[in-house]
Amino acid sequence: MKDIIQIGDLSVYLIRKDIKNVHLSVHPPDGRVSLSAPLNTRPDVARAYAISKLQWIRSQQIKMSKQLREPLRKYIKRESHYIWGRRYLLNVVHTEGKQKVIIDHKYINLFVRPGASQEKREEVFYEWQKKQLHKFVAEMIAKWEPIMQVKVQSYFLQKMKTKWGSCNRKLGNIRLNTELVKKPKDLVEYVIVHELAHLIVPVHNEKFIQLLDKFYPQWRESRMELNELPLGYVEWK
Repeated sequence: MKDIIQIGDLSVYLIRKDIKNVHLSVHPPDGRVSLSAPLNTRPDVARAYAISKLQWIRSQQIKMSKQLREPLRKYIKRESHYIWGRRYLLNVVHTEGKQKVIIDHKYINLFVRPGASQEKREEVFYEWQKKQLHKFVAEMIAKWEPIMQVKVQSYFLQKMKTKWGSCNRKLGNIRLNTELVKKPKDLVEYVIVHELAHLIVPVHNEKFIQLLDKFYPQWRESRMELNELPLGYVEWK
């Protein structure tokens, strides 16, 4: 059940769940605010709590508004692209053969048909990125399942507006943002461990924090570094 609490010009999305504690979140990239609360929480109680956290909310929104964003990519020669945190220059190669991507020490070589549109160049590149991410995610899940004693029924990669990942504990599924392929692998590993921990504890409570401290002690540093990296340019309609 979801309501909207209005505090001046600030909209807070109240989400009632079968939980014990209140959890306030400010979501990147646009600073949307949500308040998860127990099922019987009254709107006036939730509103009072949100008001008590206004200074923190504003500080988080200001921080997100200042976060760097990648420029709009055109998929042309000598354009900068990042894979696993490393910068490469794009080299567009026209071919009558298979459309593909080959990476070397300095260049990402994008093979496309002569006259391929920007949309087609982006599509070929994006599908290649997903394959790279799929391979790494599968390796990390295989590594962490026995360590954390969890089982991932399936995982999905997709463009996500406000999250690096999400978890459906009931179905045993996790979803990951395809933007992660641009980030250093250790930070991607942190996101995967974070979502696997949600298969054990669904909410961000003290028990969840204890799990992260146990399995990925450097998670706070990883989260800070990840959130300081540039966000992808995406036009959401």
